[in-house]
Amino acid sequence: MGNGDTKVRGLAARAGGWSARHRWAAVGIWVLFVVLAMGLGSAAGRVDVKDSDQLKGETHTAAKIIEDAGIDEPASETVLIQAKEAGGKATDADFRAAVTAVMKAVEGTGKVTDVTSPYDTNTISKDGRSALVQFDMRGEADTAGDRVEPVLKAVEGVQKEHGSLRIEEIGGASMMKTFSDAFGDDFEKAELSAVPVALGILLIAFGALVAALLPVLLAVSAIMATMGLMGVVSHVMPMSDTANSVMLLVGLAVGVDYCLFYLRREREERQAGRDPQTALRIAAATSGRAIIVSGVTVCVAMAGMLFTGLAEFEAMGLASLMVVAVAMVGSVTVLPALLSLLGERVEKGKIPFLHPESRLRRKRSGNRESRFWTAVLKGVLAKPVVSVVVAAGALLAIAAPALGMKTQNLTLDQEFGDSLPIVQTYNRVNDAFPGGSDPAEVVVKAADINAPEVTSALADFKERAISSGASRGPVEIKLHDAQNLAFVYVPLVGGSDFDKAGQSLDTLRDEVRPATLGKVDGVEAPITGQVAGSKDFNDQLTGAVVPVFAFVVVFAFVLMLLSFRSLTVAITSIVLNLLSVGAAYGILVAVFQHGWGASLVGAEGVGAIITWLPLFLFVILFGLSMDYHVFVVSRIREARLRGRTTTDAIQHGVVTTAGVVTSAAVIMVAVFAIFGTLSMQSMKQMGVGLAAAVLIDATIIRGVLLPAVMALLGERNWYLPKWLNRLPDLTHDETADVVAAPAARDDEGEPLRV
Repeated sequence: MGNGDTKVRGLAARAGGWSARHRWAAVGIWVLFVVLAMGLGSAAGRVDVKDSDQLKGETHTAAKIIEDAGIDEPASETVLIQAKEAGGKATDADFRAAVTAVMKAVEGTGKVTDVTSPYDTNTISKDGRSALVQFDMRGEADTAGDRVEPVLKAVEGVQKEHGSLRIEEIGGASMMKTFSDAFGDDFEKAELSAVPVALGILLIAFGALVAALLPVLLAVSAIMATMGLMGVVSHVMPMSDTANSVMLLVGLAVGVDYCLFYLRREREERQAGRDPQTALRIAAATSGRAIIVSGVTVCVAMAGMLFTGLAEFEAMGLASLMVVAVAMVGSVTVLPALLSLLGERVEKGKIPFLHPESRLRRKRSGNRESRFWTAVLKGVLAKPVVSVVVAAGALLAIAAPALGMKTQNLTLDQEFGDSLPIVQTYNRVNDAFPGGSDPAEVVVKAADINAPEVTSALADFKERAISSGASRGPVEIKLHDAQNLAFVYVPLVGGSDFDKAGQSLDTLRDEVRPATLGKVDGVEAPITGQVAGSKDFNDQLTGAVVPVFAFVVVFAFVLMLLSFRSLTVAITSIVLNLLSVGAAYGILVAVFQHGWGASLVGAEGVGAIITWLPLFLFVILFGLSMDYHVFVVSRIREARLRGRTTTDAIQHGVVTTAGVVTSAAVIMVAVFAIFGTLSMQSMKQMGVGLAAAVLIDATIIRGVLLPAVMALLGERNWYLPKWLNRLPDLTHDETADVVAAPAARDDEGEPLRV
């Protein structure tokens, strides 16, 4: 068979072949798609998730009542006035003068309304050393941080005049401004630095500027198209800034990976002596097929987030799913066209001391077999039992701390530590007024909010909230007569300790409310607030864990079964991925919950993992880890079809893919690690968890456990029960020389169905 006669068949091969033959059409269609998607998205605008849709349960009910009533709750601010000396009291003359000065100063800015004195609202601490001046910001709460600067300066001015007192402001607007000033550029810098980091690693991997630019350009174009599609889709399923950030992270990772897999295989075939056309067609049939299998598997994993019932998760899941699908389609369509157009020019911009061409030409096979992984594989395949025991034992030991995982929404001091002065203010307010900085909010809706029985029930609720021990007061009631609503603010005993505050919330919901407001017919009284939101979120997420895990695992198993027509490969894929995720969980708990080695990553042991992270990591990691697994197993299967023994096929498949898997893993680890450098503990947890899992997956799992397990299983790797033979056959994207090679046979001489 001549070099140019090699034929390929299958979806990926046909797509790549068409694109290579219609190069300008393929590129033009892709550019048109990206431009149209961006244009449509810009014209449609993006609809973001509403507060009322964020959660289910009472938090959702309360937000819906407020939204339907047309009430825009203002951003509330508090000024803490506290005697620095132990003997100072709120009744002292200078203390009263400071309270008056604060009230006058904030009112003088013209930015606030409803300023209240602590002497009128009884917001004076039990020890008499602290008092709170409270007020609301004028205008919309979402933009209050942009208008709070004059108020903060006014309070600072009063502080300078009263040195014996501590006068500090805290609230929704001031926290919004503080975080924006301190961390507003954090995410943007991380997102912008991810691209040059990926490009730098690709330059090292390829040794040529054009070859390094291709994966980045494909990933960026896929991200741009997806951003436009998100705007269109958001009118059906609302999106969010968080979903946008996650989409960018996932899009860059898979976009670069898919292009990297394709491009490296095409170069490898050319360096082995294939003409450019044949090399491209073989890359389409092999790496192209692996990309489709991997992409569909990742999409299925991301779709698992749609089953959480949480609007933010659904937005992240759909956005991630879309960017993976777009990157997958681009990799098997426009990429072959670009490679065909560029030809040898893909090597333009060579970096002399990095370009690997001279080394590659010295290899007869043309394959870039890693010396390091060749040595590792030699030991692994010589003693597979020992390798499995040691590697699996190590990963299980790393995963062990995950058994004691504790999840919760992080408090302000857990999230940011003591790096910001406002965190210290938050702690001082909570110490003096437990729960005062984040009170529970009871939204009371009645046919007539001023009816005697409702007024009486509100008074009873206020009294019992304190007598029950759930609150130490003061309990504030704010009426909205026109809407027949009342907002009851209840500082919870426990303050910033979510466990204790959660117990106080349960007392309000299960005891105080039924005995008071619950006895009035037609009254609704859902309880919301930060503690309630955290509890409702946890409850919703806990209920979603089993269906999400089941969906992702079952569908990934089915896809692997259909793609490789091997029950063994499907089962081992799932088990190895679960082990990888478990190890990532263990590292998270050890570092961030227990604080073991936290200082090495610039983190702190905060005693808990943020609630949303375990499920998020499972879905993301389970999907992304399939990239490597599908790519490596596909290469092993291809070598087995060529007539190699299973052991030789394992050796060949792992060492010839080691370079590309290592490059892809280094890019992912570097990009994810950038998020681990952010100041927020939740972002550190996400970045470290993702980076650690990818590193483990690309080394211990793919380099040791996978080959060792496959070596132990031998020909059983390709086992498919006869009753499953009727399943659809998705394994036909092979090169003609693979198909034409002597049929591989098992130990008994029977033709092997791989």
